[in-house]
Amino acid sequence: MIVEVIGGAEERPEARVVDVDDLGRLHLALGEVTDEEAAEVLERAGLGRLQDGETAVLDVAALHAAAQPRAKDPEWQAQWDRMIAGARSQGWLSEDGATVKVHVESAAGA
Repeated sequence: MIVEVIGGAEERPEARVVDVDDLGRLHLALGEVTDEEAAEVLERAGLGRLQDGETAVLDVAALHAAAQPRAKDPEWQAQWDRMIAGARSQGWLSEDGATVKVHVESAAGA
C-alpha cells in the first residue's frame, strides 16, 4: 500500500491511497511537491504528518478507512492485521497503535 502526495488538478497537490491490496509494503511516495506541501496535504487529508524528509507518521485508522472499502482481496483484513503486527514488532507502530512510521520515497512517474 502506498500513500501518494502528488500534483493534482490545477497543480494543487493531493493525497491518495493506492495499491490497497498490496499489504506487503507501506510507504509514503512524494511526487513533485515540497516537504511543506506534502506536510500540509497529509494533514488536510487526515492521513498523517511528515516527520522529516525521510519519515512520515500515518494515522492507522484513517489509512484503514481509506483503503478497506476499495480492497478486492477477501483476505484483506487478515493481511492488514499482519501488516500492523509486523509494524509493531519492528517498532514502527506508536505505543497506542494509533500511528505508524513509514519511509518517504520518490513517486517518480506518479
